[in-house]
Amino acid sequence: MAQLLAPLREDPIAAVPWHGAEPPSRVLVIRLQAFGDTVATLPYVAALKRLWMHTEFDVLTREEVADLPRSVDLFTNVFALRGRRDWRRQALFSLLLLRQLIARRYEVVIDLQRNRVSHFVRRALRPPAWSEYDRYSPRLGGERTRLTIEALGVRLPPVYPELRLRQENVGLARLRDAGWSGGDVVVLNPAGGFPTRNWPLPNYVAFADLWRTRRGHEDQFAVLGTPQLRAKADYLKATLADRLLDLVGRTSASEAFDILRRATLVVSEDSGLMHLAWVSGAPTLGLLGSSRHVWSAPHGNYSLCLHSGDLPCGACMDTECRFGDVHCLTRYTPERVVAAALTLLDAVTRTQKVIWPGKNAEA
Repeated sequence: MAQLLAPLREDPIAAVPWHGAEPPSRVLVIRLQAFGDTVATLPYVAALKRLWMHTEFDVLTREEVADLPRSVDLFTNVFALRGRRDWRRQALFSLLLLRQLIARRYEVVIDLQRNRVSHFVRRALRPPAWSEYDRYSPRLGGERTRLTIEALGVRLPPVYPELRLRQENVGLARLRDAGWSGGDVVVLNPAGGFPTRNWPLPNYVAFADLWRTRRGHEDQFAVLGTPQLRAKADYLKATLADRLLDLVGRTSASEAFDILRRATLVVSEDSGLMHLAWVSGAPTLGLLGSSRHVWSAPHGNYSLCLHSGDLPCGACMDTECRFGDVHCLTRYTPERVVAAALTLLDAVTRTQKVIWPGKNAEA
């Protein structure tokens, strides 16, 4: 247990590459972060699995975010730590899992967390090859994931939004119960965690009105996510009425994934659902206020990020705006967001969706 307190190496990416003549038999991926950060790693692991086709991949993650890793056709075993965000409790539960993990005889451990708990687990497993995540470089999270994997001495093939669910169509019943007509769905996600990440709710309503006018379609809109969104969903429902499918608190992560990958467009603040959206392959327009877009922007050539990085106060990470007006987000009018979304959809129709290599469009 004392090893948990051992200092972590300060290298941007610490690694011992895989030197085997053949791919390894078993790989353990460790990711103990929040939901969005966890699901954002999955396409990169899937790309490595395409390269190492006969390798078994397991994952060690947190119990609260384990539903999607369990639901996708990617991992042989999903080991879930209890303890929520308390690293001491996580450490205790990792000890309880250690015998099972050791029995798997991993030849490679990819530590995509690089904290005290993941460091301890990796050292306890003593794999011949391993790599540790670069937590602090000013790069997109996915890019740091890719570089961590490639530090094993491999070159990843293209990364696509191609995750497959073990059970298909798990979200269809939820959509139909909410009143889905079978047509196009645009997901609205006002789920930023604090005021400096929130686009005003009336803007979402104005966006929906303009969207229908500009597209000339009878698109339906949807809101889904955790029960914390209930008040915002009620506001949107009161104004959009039957045009809005209210799925808040009614889906599992895998059901939400299935719904999102059917979406024509997702307009989202910085949240776990935004990351789930681009991982699913949905065209995703991120509205990032105080967030660091260099870390958090949605990935791939089918995403767009309207962010605050061009402002002197941009990417401040403050929970309250020092100017009291959150102008980093309010300057993005519904008209501008509709125009950006239509440009994104036009680009998506003319190219194959790819996460890497592929340049994110930014406005």
